[in-house]
Amino acid sequence: MFIQTEETPNPNSLKFLPGQPVMGEHHPLSFAETDACQESPLARKLFDIQGITNVFLGSDFITVTKQPDQDWYVLKPRILGTLMDAFVNGLPIFIDSVSLKQRDQEFNPNEAADPLVRQICELLDTRIRPAVAQDGGDIIFQGFENGIVYLKMRGACSGCPSSSATLKSGIENMLKYYVPEVLEVQQVDD
Repeated sequence: MFIQTEETPNPNSLKFLPGQPVMGEHHPLSFAETDACQESPLARKLFDIQGITNVFLGSDFITVTKQPDQDWYVLKPRILGTLMDAFVNGLPIFIDSVSLKQRDQEFNPNEAADPLVRQICELLDTRIRPAVAQDGGDIIFQGFENGIVYLKMRGACSGCPSSSATLKSGIENMLKYYVPEVLEVQQVDD
């Protein structure tokens, strides 16, 4: 098994590509070091490595975020070893399939009453999320009120120095162009 790594715009995050599905068709999951991680044995194993602050499980990648004072040349081999061991030995990525299905159904934009919300979510899903995933992150719709779209950044995007520019210059401009009712985009923090 060969696991590729890619740098992300966030210097404290690395993207790991195991060459096989991680979350597949399920919604991505993000875990902070303070989370119990009971539902993800893989995330729990990665947090056993001192200096890891966040684990993001994407469709076919894992983004790991470290503390700023830690060095990748020390952490990267340990992360690769943990991931290799987990995938070769079939360590479950997620163990509670009922909870996973509930997460997938938490918000379905197609069921939103407001056609503007459906349009915003469609743009996020088709144009923005794939680009953000290439950088090892994800963006989640949190709401639309009084012309303001509220979004949550996860994975490499969370805490990235360039996330504010991405949010304002890229995402906000695109949403304003396609949905004139959008006046602003704001980031929602945990």
